[in-house]
Amino acid sequence: MIVASAALAAGPVEAVGAADQRAVPRRTDGDQPTRRTLAQRFPDLRRHFIFEYYPWYRTNPYGHWNEAERQPPVDIAANYMPELGAYDSRSIAVMEQHAKWIADTGIGAINVSWWGRDSESAGLISNLMDVMRAHDIHVTFHIEPYGDDRALRYASDIRYLITEYGDRRHWDCFLLLEHGDGAVGPVFKSFDTILPPQYTDCHGKVFQVSNYTSDPVWRQQTDMVRKLFASDFDRITLLADSIDHRRLVASGFDGSAIYDNNIRPDQWAFFANEGTARNLVSSFNCNPGFDGVTPRHVDPNSCDPPPRFQPGNALYDWSQRSQREAAAAVSIGRIAESFRTTVALQTAPGSANVRRGFFLVYVNSFNEWHEGHQFEPAKNAADLTPAERAIGYHDPDNGRYRLDALTNLVGDVLAD
Repeated sequence: MIVASAALAAGPVEAVGAADQRAVPRRTDGDQPTRRTLAQRFPDLRRHFIFEYYPWYRTNPYGHWNEAERQPPVDIAANYMPELGAYDSRSIAVMEQHAKWIADTGIGAINVSWWGRDSESAGLISNLMDVMRAHDIHVTFHIEPYGDDRALRYASDIRYLITEYGDRRHWDCFLLLEHGDGAVGPVFKSFDTILPPQYTDCHGKVFQVSNYTSDPVWRQQTDMVRKLFASDFDRITLLADSIDHRRLVASGFDGSAIYDNNIRPDQWAFFANEGTARNLVSSFNCNPGFDGVTPRHVDPNSCDPPPRFQPGNALYDWSQRSQREAAAAVSIGRIAESFRTTVALQTAPGSANVRRGFFLVYVNSFNEWHEGHQFEPAKNAADLTPAERAIGYHDPDNGRYRLDALTNLVGDVLAD
């Protein structure tokens, strides 16, 4: 069934149309969040852990693997060689393996990086959802900054995603979260959302931010989303990757879902408290740190220094096994710290999350190989070819150590 008016068919939104009633389950039973375990509060608890998922890798010709001046398939735009090698995201076999790995962790949803209706990766979403459905994994979307005027299409894009991948598929695997108060509805996250109008670089040069959007414009869009689907869902949750809580309120977002793995878990309590003071929910991500790939040639005048392994900002000799294993141990520590911190903050009595019955942990990420925070298994160091070893990949002895660590943590929560 198609919902909402044709006023959102394309382009900027100017009018609200009527929405048809959708058969979405609603609950009205009460909840006592501080007296129940997570599993008792959220019957669909595994859906409240969501992998960030990137469907943009290509072969023949190569796409994304060839960024940062790399020449795949041996030399790829990552500091780790995937167990699957330089794969194509369109491959059903790849999707099947990804779905199996995800399901084995106990996680029940993915958040697909979405770059607009006409993007190259948009064409594979139906197949991806077919595969995920077969493994009982639900799908939602991370709306990326695909154009400078993306914000003007925000409500239109959400209508499109709900219609195309919810209604037309009869809601076979579109993520509808069941909140602690019984409310049911979709959740959307966006990237590069609350931005300043300009910035000054390290040389003192001022630049205009091309995709800056004012708070009133965002508010028009978020209000539009809620009006469109007021009769369809108990709740629709809109999250932005920002810790500017004043602007989040002004722009009409429900809360913050930061993406930056360089914001340490020991800083999150401050931001959670700031959000709670404004009745904004907070979703902090479980992550293994950051290990981004560096271009072969770095501009010495660049204001962006080459990335270092985080946490710790340490320099490692990646040719040494002991150094790779030390980095893996640090990464395991970050996974455990970030996981336990986000769970604790989101379940803290008196928090906006508890008051609003909200709990959601994004896992950053399943397969963003460029930034080095992937949980998708890498090759074991012993399985690298001589040519791959010569590149200097960071693969440790156990290429799936991150997935193993996460599986144990999720399993403990689900079993509680």
